[in-house]
Amino acid sequence: MLGVVTPKISIQTQDFDVAAEIVALTAGRADIGAVVTFSGLCRDEGEVLTALELEHYPGMAEGEIGRIAAEAVNRWPLQGVTVIHRHGRIAPGQNIVLVVTASTHRQAAFEAADFLMDYLKSRAPFWKKEHRADGSEGGWVDAKDSDEQAATRWR
Repeated sequence: MLGVVTPKISIQTQDFDVAAEIVALTAGRADIGAVVTFSGLCRDEGEVLTALELEHYPGMAEGEIGRIAAEAVNRWPLQGVTVIHRHGRIAPGQNIVLVVTASTHRQAAFEAADFLMDYLKSRAPFWKKEHRADGSEGGWVDAKDSDEQAATRWR
């Protein structure tokens, strides 16, 4: 099935337009009956943060996300997949990540999007550093145990 569906993977500093990404994935596709989107935003953590800084290794991040997106395409009957992950300094309220999955039916689209987000939250090669409102730099943020546990259900 991967020969038919080529996931769109983008690691970028610029913001994205959720509606435009849905249109790009579905335009002219009468075989798509369901589109699931997940858009992750930077939280301010109770007005403690001014920004979250995301770093990655160019090439490696795209390759790893491409690998897991290909796995999603092999597991579920998808007509399209888009994964966009931003890097750089991101302020509270701004977009960080977008996952869009398209399928004939909703269950496959929901499950594939959930699978992709569990991977992105627990294993994607990004490093996050907090910048605090008091001017201090926070530490590097580790994946939460709950994110790790959620990812185990897909093994």
